[in-house]
Amino acid sequence: MQQQQQAAQSDFSRGGVEANILRLAGPMVVAQLINVLYNIVDRMYIGHLPQASGNALTGLGVTFPLITLVIAFANLYGAGGAPLFSMARGRRDSDAARRIMGNVFTLLTGTGLLLTLLLLAAKRPLLYLFGASETTYPYADAYLTIYLCGSVFVMLGLGMNNFINAQGFARTGMATVLIGAVLNILLDPLFIFVLDMGVRGAALATVLSQLVSAAWAVGFLCSRRSLLRLERRWLGLRFATVRQIVSLGFSSFIMSVTNSAVQSVCNATLQGYGGDLYVGVMTVLNSVREVVQTVINGLTNAAQPVMSFNFGAREYRRVRRGILFTTAACIVYTVTVWALLFFFPRAFIVLFNDNPSLVEACVPAMQLYFFGFFMMSLQMAGQAASVALGRSKQAIFFSLLRKVFIVIPLTLLLPRLFGLGVDGVFLAEPISNFIGGAACYLTMLLTIWRRLVLAEKSAAAGNC
Repeated sequence: MQQQQQAAQSDFSRGGVEANILRLAGPMVVAQLINVLYNIVDRMYIGHLPQASGNALTGLGVTFPLITLVIAFANLYGAGGAPLFSMARGRRDSDAARRIMGNVFTLLTGTGLLLTLLLLAAKRPLLYLFGASETTYPYADAYLTIYLCGSVFVMLGLGMNNFINAQGFARTGMATVLIGAVLNILLDPLFIFVLDMGVRGAALATVLSQLVSAAWAVGFLCSRRSLLRLERRWLGLRFATVRQIVSLGFSSFIMSVTNSAVQSVCNATLQGYGGDLYVGVMTVLNSVREVVQTVINGLTNAAQPVMSFNFGAREYRRVRRGILFTTAACIVYTVTVWALLFFFPRAFIVLFNDNPSLVEACVPAMQLYFFGFFMMSLQMAGQAASVALGRSKQAIFFSLLRKVFIVIPLTLLLPRLFGLGVDGVFLAEPISNFIGGAACYLTMLLTIWRRLVLAEKSAAAGNC
């Protein structure tokens, strides 16, 4: 009976579209925020270490591109498989949905093991390429070595949690990351300060926490509580299924990989123009961005299964309502956050480091960097609609446009113009938000929205 009730609640073609999105969004936003805490808490503790806090925090900052790369592969499979899973559920094709989930599990496990071996072998030259110095490399190396040993757990926890949320178990999905985050918060001070392990302690706490999260997510999907269970017979890879997963998830992968590329280019450029201090500034800005972006990520992630399900069920008007609601909610939120960051930057900066020189350098950098934050909501809403409806090429293009074709060239060019120096690096982000956000959303309106209207009219004419 309980499973039947859950199945009814997971039928996103019923009830209000906005209510369905919000029902998923609340727990998913909390889950996103908690997930960010895995690394954010590490930075908060490390950023307040006695004597070496600035260098240790900067050392963690130069590991971001490689950590982001691990997360990118989790998104490639998890974010690619979940919409396909939801569409299959909307068509009432349970076997196809189970096969998709099983193939994602196999891809996450195999790729996680391979990444661990490759990145451990290449970590030294990569860290120096991404902005490490002789002073900060020991901290980066100590953290990254331990973190990479838990890559499989990171990927399984993040990737498989998509399938918990896609079945409507948003609170269980929140619990996946909540359990790990609480454990991380408890273990960090124990390992870092009590056992005097420093950055190694932070990494070990994170890996152990991710292990517990992964075990929880996989355990739930294998249990009778799951509407569609993860079973051994569906783990064998099928080329057609893998191609669909990778094709649809490639946009999320590109977004993460391009974030990694942008972080590395920014760190390397800032190292040349401002030294370790400004690499530390970028570390703080990235940390703040991760926190404030969680609501957008949670909202768009919640909207995707609702839109995918209704698209599979040919409820085109409900898909359009989902797009409108997601857009409006994201705009209201990002405008509010932008105002808070512009007028009260110090309140956010001191959470990560209270070194006076770093705080003074960080205030104007934050005001520049987040100026176009509200325009990013258009990019995220447009991307969410593209991924939800299976338009992977469109989503990939706009992921590449904003980061690869706008941010990276501007990051390299602007510091050389008009004596901008480090300010040029921070200006690249808002410029890309204005151009990329407007282009992505207008294209979505001219393509996806238009086709939904035509499909709705066609369906109405057929019923008549």
